[in-house]
Amino acid sequence: MKPIAIYHEHPDWFKPLFAELEKRGLPYVRINPARHRFNINDTNVDYSLFFNRMSPSAYLRDGEQGLFFTLGYLRHLETFGTHTINGFKAFTYETSKAQQLSLIKKLGLGFPKTIIVNHSSQIIAATEGLQFPVVVKANIGGSGAGITKYNSIESIQADIDNNAIDLGIDKTALVQEYITARGGYITRVETLGGKFLYGIKVYTTGESFNLCPADICQTNDGKELVRNACAVDAPKNGLRVEGYTPPQEVIDAIESIIQNAGIDVGGIEYIIDDRNGDVLYYDVNALSNFVADAVNVIGFNPHEKLVDFLEAQIFATSAKPTATI
Repeated sequence: MKPIAIYHEHPDWFKPLFAELEKRGLPYVRINPARHRFNINDTNVDYSLFFNRMSPSAYLRDGEQGLFFTLGYLRHLETFGTHTINGFKAFTYETSKAQQLSLIKKLGLGFPKTIIVNHSSQIIAATEGLQFPVVVKANIGGSGAGITKYNSIESIQADIDNNAIDLGIDKTALVQEYITARGGYITRVETLGGKFLYGIKVYTTGESFNLCPADICQTNDGKELVRNACAVDAPKNGLRVEGYTPPQEVIDAIESIIQNAGIDVGGIEYIIDDRNGDVLYYDVNALSNFVADAVNVIGFNPHEKLVDFLEAQIFATSAKPTATI
């Protein structure tokens, strides 16, 4: 059996995945997107699957060069027959919050009012018609990076004048209404194979934008989760989490987003607008980290289901008839 390629740069997030693969005796290789190369003449299918776990927040860990490189590499692999999981299409959505919102709009779903800009000179004009507070959010982010909340035009102007606004590595940003969450929580739903897997409520003060599930190490009733199930660099951010199953119409909407984005393994975040009760979808994640200490939060180990899915994908690939000329 050819190995599964696990393409990742974060040193810690995927240890539970590796443990499950080793438990089942499935061969795999780890590939670092931040330090990589490929030969255009190499058209061999070297892996039973190529599982893309590249994170858009890699630029926070000296991995910026892997982001746009990955798009080209995934396209090359797929062009010559490698079966990718969270491949080129999925990663295109992962690396553009603007594209995510365009898809959500196309599907007729709710999202926060948003204007896309490519220069700080456009931000003030972009706030016209938006209610304050607003956030300026990098188009390529991850782990809450590149998001700044503003309570007034004056505070935005001060940062513009001081050249203190960073539009991110693609020089594109979202100017978006800040939404106060009804109940003090956002909801994150994880999917596998285009279908609902589980949901969690993440309780937040609204001042922290890093809602990475692997970094949340406390339940809503104040109990500490098993720390070795959390990422080693997980911040003490005070976030609390609990398992939750959304209404069926929300699950249907999320599955529609995920399937249209071509995401095999991914998560969607949504918020209930405290002003009017509207459900607003705002983040599409192809790099989806399962919640820390999942058994104690949602009642099962999602990595077991993930590896079940990977095994099924390998079987489906090997069962395809070989093309003849």
